[in-house]
Order: sequence, then structure tokens, then C-alpha cells
Amino acid sequence: MLFQKYNCTACHQLYGLGGYLGPELTTTISQPGKGELFARAILKTGTQRMPDFKLRDEEIDAFIEFLKYVDATAITYKTKN
Repeated sequence: MLFQKYNCTACHQLYGLGGYLGPELTTTISQPGKGELFARAILKTGTQRMPDFKLRDEEIDAFIEFLKYVDATAITYKTKN
């Protein structure tokens, strides 16, 4: 629901569907150099391109759990070359 509420697909993709301004998020949790701490920091503060949505800690936790779920279900997506 939060992914929809904040219209994340306007900029980000999941499973190759969505916008192109931000990075593809399907496997961001398992990507080398990224992961949960990276995602948590971005969600907490935003970046030059991504606004700081002033998310509450509970919302950040929910986003992280969602990204973990998406990452875990992306088995065939991860093996594409």
C-alpha cells in the first residue's frame, strides 16, 4: 500500500515494470553494495533525485519488508542474463 501511496512506480521499476528515473528495485536487497541498510538510509533521507518523504520508522520497516519479499520472489528475474 505504501508503494502505491507514494507513487513509487512513477520513478522505480519492480520486475521491469514502472518508471525509469530511479533504479530498478526488484533485487535491491540482494545486490552487492546495496542491501537493507542502503535501502533504509535512502528511505530515511532521500537523495538529490528522490525526495525525503519524511517516512516514519514503521513505514520504512514496512518498505524494507516489502523489498525483501519482492527480492525473495525474483528468482527467475535474478537468473536472467
